[in-house]
Amino acid sequence: MAETNDTQSGDTIHRGPPVTVGRYGPIQRVNHWITATSLILLLLSGLSMFHPSLFFLTELFGGGQNTRMLHPWIGVVLFVSFFIFFFQLWRANLPNRVDVQWVSQIGDVVAGHEERLPEIGKYNAGQKFIFWGMAFFIIVLIATGLIIWDQYFGGLTSIGVNRVAVLVHSMAAVLIILLFILHVYAAIWTRGTLRAMTRGSVTGGWAWRHHRKWLKELAGRGKIDPAE
Repeated sequence: MAETNDTQSGDTIHRGPPVTVGRYGPIQRVNHWITATSLILLLLSGLSMFHPSLFFLTELFGGGQNTRMLHPWIGVVLFVSFFIFFFQLWRANLPNRVDVQWVSQIGDVVAGHEERLPEIGKYNAGQKFIFWGMAFFIIVLIATGLIIWDQYFGGLTSIGVNRVAVLVHSMAAVLIILLFILHVYAAIWTRGTLRAMTRGSVTGGWAWRHHRKWLKELAGRGKIDPAE
């Protein structure tokens, strides 16, 4: 497992008071929210076609025909948006030795005993798990989605392949929904995290408590705005 440099070009410590740390730039935040919105729309439109009892959800998209037309296109938007985000952040999400120790102390993580944990870079093992899990399942969803997209690819594969694709697509959808719920819960549970994706920055105290190694790297590289 690689030892990585967790700092990125947009990461900057801003002098206070209070001290804040730039964590995500505008493009990264836009990518994130487009991805999140697309995933929610895919969840609703997909569920509406999953079972007759959920067909009422098609009204959100203007009816069943519109839902069937829009669902795959929203999937394309999700794929493009996420992978723009992916190529900006994948290096900082590479696993390293500290992640193994973090996972072995998951009890301390849940209990909030941050002082017992190793110093963490820009992302902890849980965040990396969600990042790579999302990437994997989005690839599975787009691949299987293309196979069953009858409007453009109907007839290119056998009925058997289509049936397998539908099954895999459904399973991947369930699993990515679970990952999404975990991601949202963790962001809310860890106080101060949401502002990273709304304002682009976190407080110095948050960075010191949860991602101390990343903060030290920023300071060590001189990524500090001059005092105003």
